[in-house]
Amino acid sequence: MRAGLPRVALLTREYPPDVYGGAGVHVEHLSRELRRRVELTVHCWGPPRRGPRVVGHEAWMALSQPQPEAAALQAMSIDLAMVAACRGTQLVHSHTWYTNLAGHLAKLTWGVPHVVTAHSLEPLRPWKAEQLGGGYALSTFCEHTGLVGADAVIAVSEGMRRDIASCYPEVDPGRVHVIHNGVDASQYRPVRAPDVLRRHGVDPDRSYVLYVGRVSRQKGLPRLLRAARRLGGHQVVVCAGAADTAEVAAEVAKLADRLRAEQAQLVWIEGMLPRAEVVALMSGATVFACPSVYEPFGLVNLEAMACATAVVAAGVGGIPEIVLEGRTGFLVAEGSEEAFEVEFAARVQQLLEDPGLADRMGQAGRSRVLERFTWEVVADRTVEVYRSLL
Repeated sequence: MRAGLPRVALLTREYPPDVYGGAGVHVEHLSRELRRRVELTVHCWGPPRRGPRVVGHEAWMALSQPQPEAAALQAMSIDLAMVAACRGTQLVHSHTWYTNLAGHLAKLTWGVPHVVTAHSLEPLRPWKAEQLGGGYALSTFCEHTGLVGADAVIAVSEGMRRDIASCYPEVDPGRVHVIHNGVDASQYRPVRAPDVLRRHGVDPDRSYVLYVGRVSRQKGLPRLLRAARRLGGHQVVVCAGAADTAEVAAEVAKLADRLRAEQAQLVWIEGMLPRAEVVALMSGATVFACPSVYEPFGLVNLEAMACATAVVAAGVGGIPEIVLEGRTGFLVAEGSEEAFEVEFAARVQQLLEDPGLADRMGQAGRSRVLERFTWEVVADRTVEVYRSLL
């Protein structure tokens, strides 16, 4: 250990190689920078990791049940194992409801400060009841307990700060700190890789709009597929992660089939791709689409901007703090579903048919990333929060 540096335990569900969402990307890059500033141990889900000071924790086998509620119970069992493993740390830092309870119990057990980074809020994701059943009440309990009892809460956007105040008014506003996410601009950068595009069925010589994300109600893929019916012959490329539920998977499959029947320009790429291939797809796109219903920050927009790609996004949550209307892309206001889809399609089409404008917005987006959103800045500000509590 390096003398004088605080001993910090970072608690997370996702950690490489098991990263599937924005919170996991955040933890992966933040932990890399924090290791240069504190004595960091990462506690994550899964089997033992090979990396130094990374501890994997697995759920109690007795809780392996087919019911949807079992997922939340398993998460809580992992939380208990994390608490026991945090002995000797000086501060715990939890990410998402999956580990918020662990952070709170570690605070009580070992008498150390607890910092929470809020990436999303369960009360604003009611569709998760469809996924977790009664486990949704448990996930909300874990999150509520962690946030209300935390010594500091890091909100990933001003929008998230407002949501915390609305959902959890018991949280002292003075304990909430806004620290935006970052992006590794050396990994997410403009690249030309036409062979990668062709391998996935994308014509690199024609403009296309790209979606990258889970198949979920939160990410708004169904309304993008409905909006895409208005795009005529332009390529629509969907890089689809896992579906949250069988119901939303069936809904999206039906919309995709209808879109294919009306125009043969839908390219569907199943599963999570290696980062290099995602970067190639983002760089080759004329426009990146983010039709999310709920997005506390919207890290994927930052990744697309780092690849110098213009963005059309729903103007929800923290997205307006990333995408500058008329400069790095377009923001589409919420309204009726039909009105949203009409406006979203119109903005996407505008950029598809004006590659010069799309390119200027893309370059402006890349510049904005380099100026405002780096992981070094995120880590420095996070350590400032730690030191204020020690």
